[in-house]
Amino acid sequence: MSDTTINLTPMLYAYLQKNSLRELEVLKSLRQQTHKMSMGQMQISPEQGQFMGLLIELLGARKTLDIGVFTGYSALCVALAMPADGRVVACDINVEWTQIAHRFWEKAGVRNKIELRLAPALETLQQLLDQGEGETYDFAFIDADKANYLLYYELSLGLLRPGGLMAIDNVLFGGKVAEKQATDINTETIRALNEKLLHDERVSLSMLPIGDGLTLAKKRA
Repeated sequence: MSDTTINLTPMLYAYLQKNSLRELEVLKSLRQQTHKMSMGQMQISPEQGQFMGLLIELLGARKTLDIGVFTGYSALCVALAMPADGRVVACDINVEWTQIAHRFWEKAGVRNKIELRLAPALETLQQLLDQGEGETYDFAFIDADKANYLLYYELSLGLLRPGGLMAIDNVLFGGKVAEKQATDINTETIRALNEKLLHDERVSLSMLPIGDGLTLAKKRA
């Protein structure tokens, strides 16, 4: 037993993955290809992807948001966990990265579940609200440009149904959120969001030390 979260040494992290990870070959191939890219560190960890898939199963989610696609790993994890009629609205602006995503979504047989919107996510989310899709989404994953996190949160909350779940990535931001000397816009925005969430009575809340920090916020009725 412990009253603090255990420190994951490289040896213990390897043990965790060996004894819990059920990563499909298509996911592993996408992850390995992404790691060869100069920005490959932006991809979520495989255990985080598996955790998100479990959340989708627990929610019985059929309608989800993926804000910040990169090469498509998170959207693929979610789509694989959804039923045949599931729908992921995936938001990104990078054509090159999302072309990789397209290939692997097709390879995994879930391309029909994922609707890629190549436009600024703020525009896409507002369009969904304007089209009457407010409070109809089961799950939202936010992992895009950090400076807009507060806006992504508010728009996503408007799209989530009561009881729906939001997962927000990078909330520990490499530890910078705890460093007083870190005052760049990205760090400050994440700090502001973390504080906002702490006091936001519209949601139930848990911040988890998985990956780069993952906050779960369940929309209250």
